[in-house]
Amino acid sequence: MDSQRHLLAKHLVQRSYVRGDFVLASGRRSEYYFDCRLTTCFAEAMPLIGRAFLAELERLGVQARSVGGLTSGSDPIAAAVALCSMAGGRPIDLFSVRKERKAHGMRKWVEGCPVSPAAVVDDVATSGKSVVQAIERCREEGLEVAGVVVLVDREEGGMDAIRAAAPGVPVSALFARSQLDALRASERGEG
Repeated sequence: MDSQRHLLAKHLVQRSYVRGDFVLASGRRSEYYFDCRLTTCFAEAMPLIGRAFLAELERLGVQARSVGGLTSGSDPIAAAVALCSMAGGRPIDLFSVRKERKAHGMRKWVEGCPVSPAAVVDDVATSGKSVVQAIERCREEGLEVAGVVVLVDREEGGMDAIRAAAPGVPVSALFARSQLDALRASERGEG
């Protein structure tokens, strides 16, 4: 892991990895929670996020012209990617997928600047439901989904669900929960 990605992992462990008793969106209980917005909305982490996602999209061979996902977990990630893409000379526009179709105006599922090929991003994959919903909405709006990258894979089957919903599309996570567990343990002197 390069130094910038390691620093991003440290931000996630220190700011976003919370132990306790939580009910997840799926209704399941968990002893830990990734409140990734505490990292994705943190000014110091945003350039790290943008560069890490761009590097991962490049590694996957995805030449996206736009990036986004289901609001609101994906929004700060997509913004960081769009902003950092300017430094590389190949701008990637930003879009956001609504949870509910807009009831007036053009009744869009996808707002902003959606252009194909598109990359779908999200902060955490547990069941994969949010990412799958974003992929479906993008396709309904005529977007070609060329790649999917999430910040944290909780390693609970979400990545497999995403791959099943997007056959042939590269799908990846920047960090697995087990990696963040190991970093957390080493920082606390447990490992």
